[in-house]
Amino acid sequence: MKAASQMLAFVKWLRPREVAMIRLLGQFVRAESPSFDKTAVDGFGKIVAAEWGRRGARVTLLRRRERGDHVRAEWNPRGNRAMGQILVLGHLDTVYGLGTLARMPFRLSRGRAYGPGTFDMKGGLVIALFAVDALAAAGYMPEKRIVFLWTSDEEIGSGTSRAVIEREARRSDAVLVLEPASGLDGCVKTGRKGVGEIEIVATGRAAHAGLNPGDGINAIEETALQIARFSRWNQASRGITVNAGVIEGGTRTNVIPEKARVVVDVRAARAGDMRALERKFRALRPILRGAKLQIRGGFNRPPMDRKISAALYAKARALAKEMGVTLGEAYVGGGSDGNFTAALRVPTLDGLGAVGEGAHGADENIVIRSLPQRAALLAGLLATI
Repeated sequence: MKAASQMLAFVKWLRPREVAMIRLLGQFVRAESPSFDKTAVDGFGKIVAAEWGRRGARVTLLRRRERGDHVRAEWNPRGNRAMGQILVLGHLDTVYGLGTLARMPFRLSRGRAYGPGTFDMKGGLVIALFAVDALAAAGYMPEKRIVFLWTSDEEIGSGTSRAVIEREARRSDAVLVLEPASGLDGCVKTGRKGVGEIEIVATGRAAHAGLNPGDGINAIEETALQIARFSRWNQASRGITVNAGVIEGGTRTNVIPEKARVVVDVRAARAGDMRALERKFRALRPILRGAKLQIRGGFNRPPMDRKISAALYAKARALAKEMGVTLGEAYVGGGSDGNFTAALRVPTLDGLGAVGEGAHGADENIVIRSLPQRAALLAGLLATI
């Protein structure tokens, strides 16, 4: 493939399909798919599966009992002659509960498309479909088998999908992740922090807050003291962040609370810092006399090292240049399923999805005109890796 002419041909073919891309995006966004609602995620998964079926992919639903089913679409234009595999990763689930569309409908305004999941990451799902369309229209059949794996639980830790992701990654020569781009300039993501979640449960002793408060041990107070302790472990210069994100405890104001819990988001740029932080949490001891602590959880996504992304980024940057686009890179604090594949030392490039902003927020949106360009970039990568 002559890169310059072919990349421009992809863009030329995709530009007139911008309206069709937005139409499909609207259909996807209106199919709400919160992570914890299996029925909803499965319903959306079937919509996505049908789109891949129409494109001649061999589609398999990977059934799960409690979480949503995962969708595996294998596109192998050359049949048995395929030499190797490319894995394209993304997720079906969103952080938005059922009914969010009522207050946050899919809408278009000033060159943006708004709605729950547009940016993270239903725009990426649309990009993948149209990248394949562009390849087919150009008559360019990749030599490798391409597996598109759309999982149902990325937003809640990938508990039921991690093993599948890692199995497919071990068979693959490269992994392309369609999580959103970083920033409105469309940077791909070449590094990510390791991410985890730690729960601390404090147990005290209940008593009447007025009659005999001295007989009680306040579990909420114990939890607050622990939060003050571990909050000092933040080290921005080393990429270590510790955030108490959820706290629960108590029953009534006139009762010394017996139970309380805090759930902590932990992130670190280095594997060694991850292990050290876990040890520090496990070494926590009660501060109030008579209180007890239980520590659960830990890191569930390893860091994504830039060295694993470097070669793929160089290729993507060169392809983008042929379209007249400068493609930057970013190191981000958020985790993705690309963390798993990078940890296996499989070349991985993340952030190839939609360009936009407001992930997980009330104004989540994507830049409409970027969709054809991002689909062309993905098509170029699939054609040349």
